[in-house]
Amino acid sequence: MGKVKREKWSNEFSEWYNELLETAGIIDKRYPVKGMNVWLPYGLRIMRNIEAFIRAEMERTGHDEVLFPALIPETEFQKEAEHIKGFEDEVYWVTHAGLDPLDVRLILRPTSETAMYSMFSLWIRSHADLPFKVYQIVNVYRYETKHTRPLIRVREISRFFEAHTAHADFEDAERQIKEDLEIFDRLARFLALPYIISKRPEWDKFPGAYYSLGAEIMMPDGRTLQIGTMHNYKQNFAKAYDIKYETESGDHEYVHQTTFGMSERLLAAVIAVHGDDNGMVLPPTIAPIQVVIVPIPKKEASVDVFAYAREIAEELRKAGFRVHVDERDIRPGRKYYDWELKGVPLRIEVGPRDVEGRKAVIARRDTMEKFTVERDNIVEEVRKTLDEIHENLYSRAKEFLEGHIKRVDTIEEAKEVFEDRRGVVEIPWCGSEECGLKMEEELDAKMLGVPYPEEKAKAPEGKKCPVCGREAKFIARFARTY
Repeated sequence: MGKVKREKWSNEFSEWYNELLETAGIIDKRYPVKGMNVWLPYGLRIMRNIEAFIRAEMERTGHDEVLFPALIPETEFQKEAEHIKGFEDEVYWVTHAGLDPLDVRLILRPTSETAMYSMFSLWIRSHADLPFKVYQIVNVYRYETKHTRPLIRVREISRFFEAHTAHADFEDAERQIKEDLEIFDRLARFLALPYIISKRPEWDKFPGAYYSLGAEIMMPDGRTLQIGTMHNYKQNFAKAYDIKYETESGDHEYVHQTTFGMSERLLAAVIAVHGDDNGMVLPPTIAPIQVVIVPIPKKEASVDVFAYAREIAEELRKAGFRVHVDERDIRPGRKYYDWELKGVPLRIEVGPRDVEGRKAVIARRDTMEKFTVERDNIVEEVRKTLDEIHENLYSRAKEFLEGHIKRVDTIEEAKEVFEDRRGVVEIPWCGSEECGLKMEEELDAKMLGVPYPEEKAKAPEGKKCPVCGREAKFIARFARTY
């Protein structure tokens, strides 16, 4: 019976994470530009599996894929003053073509609002064009000045997903936000990632947004990681970029807009949340190899374990599983180590006795347990066990998340939570920016916002803001964040 160890995962998370990205073949951090990393084949295959699900969801909900240039003219970028203010310290400027200075400077996109919306004003003409829903998965560039972390805080976000929509009115834009939340929930279940949604405070919403929502997961060290955002822009960008449509009555109105964004942080979350001291533990949904088969030959044996392993592999492939037979000429223990490191959900071991008895040994990566199955039942057992692994990963992560959210009434209680257990603290709040910023300062933590949907955000009757003592209107969430 195996035992899952998560000591290094919990106590030395940063070292564990950085080491695993390289040893498991996710990325190589040695590229000679800080904050820009090389995707390795195994890591890219996992990311592509995540993106395939996102693309299917976009198609299901009527979004069309587009692909915009990476360069944005300064003239377009300057049109939206609040957006500029939010990104001006982070942009990369292109100032020359060869040796000649450019007449109009260009920026490498930090995000695509200012690139897309001048085109939206050309494409959207009539109420019949709405709702207008597009998305792209592209590289974006931000001169990150804080400590960079691979897949988490980088200067080139190389797998940046962004959906942009335009609507006839605020109500339809709100329906889009609801749809985005449903898509995100389906994606999170696909990745076995429990999460919380918070409505960002005014001082931390996306530049140019009417309001912003953020989705967070709990990392092993008790910090939170934002892995998804949804923004309702109202008409803020439409007015800056003159995106209008003709109504049925012949009038002209500005559109209402939304965006929905995610990135390779999704993979960072999967690696961090599900891993253990032996390496990654991938949900079967995104594992490039769902089942690895390890033949264990013995010199004196008269049976062919390799042929038996290939026979099992072929049957599993026909049943729709992603399978690999490891026929390398190295010791079985080394093979186990490699595939546990890479997070392959199931390992099947076959030796001469298994061939003779028409059996196989299955090892689960999530629990490290082993059990013997009959050869004739192997497809059924694999399917059932992979489903059980996915559910176990989700329930284990949910228990971890919920165990790290604590509701308190005072700043002192909140400080104790951060010292003892880390995680998220929920505190009554009057709603004023002054009190919110004061709590951020006192706790040395960031306000994630208030729980969403908004009925979850209301403070219980009689609760007081711990800063000013006035009646609390909301429950505010604070966390140490990445």
